[in-house]
Amino acid sequence: MADRDEPNRDPFSRAAVKQLLTLAALCAAGFVVLLALLGWAASVTGGGASARRAVDVEARTLTTSIRNEPPNLDSTRATDQQSIMLLGHVIEGLLRYDRNANLVPGVAERWDVRPTGATFWLRADARWSDGQPVKAQDFVFGWRTAVDPATASQYAFILFPVKNGEAINSGKLPPEQLGVRAVDDRTLEVEFENPIAYFDKLVAAQTYLPVREDFYRSREGRYGADAGDLLYNGPFRIASWVHGANIKLVKNEQYWNRDAVQLNALEIGYITRDAQARMNLYRDGRVADVDYLPGEAIESVLKDRSPLHRYAEGSMWMVILNFRSGRATGNLHLRRALQLVNDQSELVYRVLKTPSYSVAESLFPSYIKGEHGPFRLEHPPPRVTLDLTAAREELALAKRELGVTELPPLTLLADDLPAAVTHSQYLQEYLRRTLGLTIKIDLQDFRNRLAKQNAGEFDLSIYGWSADYDDPLSFADLFASWNLNNRGAYRGAALDAQVRIAQQSLEPRIRIAAFAEIQRILIEDVVLLPAYERGVMYVQDPRLKGVGRNSLGPVPDYTMAYLTTDR
Repeated sequence: MADRDEPNRDPFSRAAVKQLLTLAALCAAGFVVLLALLGWAASVTGGGASARRAVDVEARTLTTSIRNEPPNLDSTRATDQQSIMLLGHVIEGLLRYDRNANLVPGVAERWDVRPTGATFWLRADARWSDGQPVKAQDFVFGWRTAVDPATASQYAFILFPVKNGEAINSGKLPPEQLGVRAVDDRTLEVEFENPIAYFDKLVAAQTYLPVREDFYRSREGRYGADAGDLLYNGPFRIASWVHGANIKLVKNEQYWNRDAVQLNALEIGYITRDAQARMNLYRDGRVADVDYLPGEAIESVLKDRSPLHRYAEGSMWMVILNFRSGRATGNLHLRRALQLVNDQSELVYRVLKTPSYSVAESLFPSYIKGEHGPFRLEHPPPRVTLDLTAAREELALAKRELGVTELPPLTLLADDLPAAVTHSQYLQEYLRRTLGLTIKIDLQDFRNRLAKQNAGEFDLSIYGWSADYDDPLSFADLFASWNLNNRGAYRGAALDAQVRIAQQSLEPRIRIAAFAEIQRILIEDVVLLPAYERGVMYVQDPRLKGVGRNSLGPVPDYTMAYLTTDR
């Protein structure tokens, strides 16, 4: 295929490099990066000479790496990007995203979405990895399980548009009353709680995946815990999973579209959060690509003249504040003090220094569409001007209301990944210098960070969020009171009301106005401190083509990747 089939993933053009130079020139600290970029732009060459063993063109096998061990692969409970990425390769829902982020048929060969409900007709050749057909009943069971309060799914809210979903999740009705039924083995009927404008996009999310009841029950609570604890109906199946070390995916010969799957095996040969270690694996030819390169790794890539790529991931990074009882961050004046010294430009351009990052001004990323154009151009977020004097006045008011002369140390919870470590250390020193605050950094691996966020064991926490489906609501409802991903436990009746409007209205003008009001509330109530919108820098063996890297679906998506002899 031609390079145009892989948008946003070409090596930088000279124009792109020039733009990055202009951006980086905003800070003297980026001067080393500028020199590296200038030297590199003149001569873009292929990957390192030894970077060949990770790609076997004849065997059609590929070796890559991931940063975190997936906490679990139970689609009814999965919440993290790593689990969602793997689920997207091994289990298929009614619809899915292709490598260019277009919604395409999955198990459903056709569908009809109406104001009051939807019907999906399943293809006859959809099979589980044990050869049994995928049936409409498998979707009914999967959805009922996800919304059942006994499952404790943090994504149960995504099923609330289905009739009785919220009532079931709150314990008022049994799961059997969820508004979904199997008319027959190949016809799935859905009844909506209210008219909904985006249901076809919702069913591509992981919580809407099918789960076969007999197999689920046979696992006795271990569903999704290991390779043998899953059934597969997607392009690949997991052949082996050595926890903390490697995962091997092989082509699923039962997959209905198996002829379109070019890779025979996808080996996740390494699981490590160390970006430099992953780059060394790439240079040694042991992995075919490396994503999420931090600033310091980018400099080394430019020095050895490897081709550097980027894509717009669409995730928003922020500092969330804990609103639980007994936390100082529940005080509005303290939150305002933090907001008035929140310098996103310094963080992005002088501290993180990663060219693909941009300053965040809101919860909503720049690519979100409004009624006629970009949402943030139609509805600019309320402007917050840096003001140290006003921040210190707000801090004094906070101390007075809290009845203290000095605030106790505030705990900042973050991942132990390079960008989060740098961000944390910067905040610790910056808030000490500007506001005299003592910040205790609590760095955790991915699994423990999630557990501590869910338990509320923090005052501040670095938090990233990306879209689960192609609608602004995927961001707008993050801080709704019923959303278990609202890990700061913010409760706001005004915000909840606007989320309900956006959920239930079919009128674009009304929905966009609701999103604008949500944006205003989040900033004026200081529910979060925006940090940056993340783009991703990566390197990739030039023989690897067709990898999907977008803001939707599994990232990266190797389901339709292929290998060539071109270098």
